[in-house]
Amino acid sequence: MSATDTWILTAQCPSRLGTVDVVTRFLKEQHCYITELNSFDDRLAERFFIRVEFRPEKDDFDSERFQAEFAPRAAEFDMTFELAAPARRIPVVIMVSKTDHCLNDLLYRYRTGQLSIDVRAIISNHPDLEPLAVWHEIPYHHCPITPETKPQQEAEVWRIIEETGAELVILARYMQVLSSEMCTRLSGWAINIHHSLLPGFKGAKPYHQAYEKGVKLVGATAHYINDDLDEGPIITQGVEVVDHSHYPEDLVAKGRDIERQTLARAVDYHLQRRVFLHAKRTVVFAGS
Repeated sequence: MSATDTWILTAQCPSRLGTVDVVTRFLKEQHCYITELNSFDDRLAERFFIRVEFRPEKDDFDSERFQAEFAPRAAEFDMTFELAAPARRIPVVIMVSKTDHCLNDLLYRYRTGQLSIDVRAIISNHPDLEPLAVWHEIPYHHCPITPETKPQQEAEVWRIIEETGAELVILARYMQVLSSEMCTRLSGWAINIHHSLLPGFKGAKPYHQAYEKGVKLVGATAHYINDDLDEGPIITQGVEVVDHSHYPEDLVAKGRDIERQTLARAVDYHLQRRVFLHAKRTVVFAGS
């Protein structure tokens, strides 16, 4: 273990005096230098959240011993915590339908090292994007779906997720509604992206509907999935101003740009352990 490696400690607990001290004092005792610290106390939920990046000053840092020794101190505050290893590439499965802009963007960031992910598989209900997966040498699983075969299709999807050891599932414009059972299984570790328009235009061709109403804002929302369609805990949102000069195709193009950027940012925050889930809300330490 190199002393230059940066680890991430995240924790949350009920609001109590001494919550910052119990974390920072322990790190000092362990000869760990704090390089970044974020904390937030939610006065309405009476819940405290903290994220610390630190660098061990000694070469013999033992993560298991660190956690074992911190656990009793955390227990005094009813604190749950996680320790993330530095520079670890998280195994990921990406789900997609026919639209490729979000998938292309994620694969570019994966290929260039901008996202610390290991894409183990791409799952789609259509065969259209298989050449893109083949070019990246990533296994592509075509899992067609009909209302009659939905349970069998989701069982196959879950089998792939389990076999790949995925720790994060990204719905990069996967245009199928997941069952309640699948949403429960993926709760807290599956990120979805969708357009955000005011008012909300549902159904086919939302950007064309928006054009007809003279929409002035185009946006996108990335969130963890839950059993409420497109209403899971929000991680990131993006928005841009548009006007009368933007035709439907312009709105679609701008919407795609916002979607891919917003999704990538949400994935990056998740990978960096910057997102905390509590009840139906998120606390996000966006960093610099």
